[in-house]
Amino acid sequence: MRRDEKGAGGARRAVFTPVDTRARVDAVVRRLGDAIELGLLSDGEQLPGESELAAQLGVSTVTLREALMALRQRGLVTTRRGRGGGSFVTLPEGPAEDRLFARLTDWSTEELRDLGDHWAAVSGAAAWLAAQRTDIGDLRQLIRSVDELAQADDPTARSRVYGRFHVELAAAAQSPRLTREEVALQTEVGALLCLVLTDTSYLKEVTDRHRAVISAVQDEAEDRARSLAERCVQASMTRLIELRLGATSAAHGPGPEEGTHGRQEYRSRRRSGHPA
Repeated sequence: MRRDEKGAGGARRAVFTPVDTRARVDAVVRRLGDAIELGLLSDGEQLPGESELAAQLGVSTVTLREALMALRQRGLVTTRRGRGGGSFVTLPEGPAEDRLFARLTDWSTEELRDLGDHWAAVSGAAAWLAAQRTDIGDLRQLIRSVDELAQADDPTARSRVYGRFHVELAAAAQSPRLTREEVALQTEVGALLCLVLTDTSYLKEVTDRHRAVISAVQDEAEDRARSLAERCVQASMTRLIELRLGATSAAHGPGPEEGTHGRQEYRSRRRSGHPA
């Protein structure tokens, strides 16, 4: 098995763990939709049966069916009847960035800020503990992930490695709970990170930040490691919030391009090399 498949194992398992009790239909749609966009669930893959999947996600079959209906409307799931039937992952045609941008608008800015606060707290705590507990040999995987991130030329691959770094940081802290929490966070935010990792200049900033975290952990500088890990997360979430605010401004603005300005601005910045 390739290393990237091994790394995805924990994330795949997290796809089928119970979702948040609030707004469960939306939570299921986000969980499965983001897993599909990240490639954790592959095109054509059959999902577990409704009863089994509902039990794994900790929701009722009624809630699951509503979520599957929403995913079908987005073109991410196809349901077949009869022998050999079931629900299958279907990656629709068209630019992935359009689907991700639409997914971003499902989040309010308050939700994104709250998610960013939570993620920063988890990654910061993981870095602080890793600086106390990890050995130099345990940092090899983190260093390898940063090198892979620097070389990745596809936003989806970049977001996958970005998330894996934070999962590995929690693992270096020798905290199973923090590791599980990081995996769960990646199933929520991982796909959206594709939108901010298209810019090569920002990619360099991210890799430099990750290398600085590793250096602080290696130096056993707990407070510095925590601060750097928190800032790394906060910077990415700030960019997502700026994109989300751009979409909100466009939705309230006049003219025939109403509702598209945020996406067009994102594409323009991407082409010109400016930060998303």
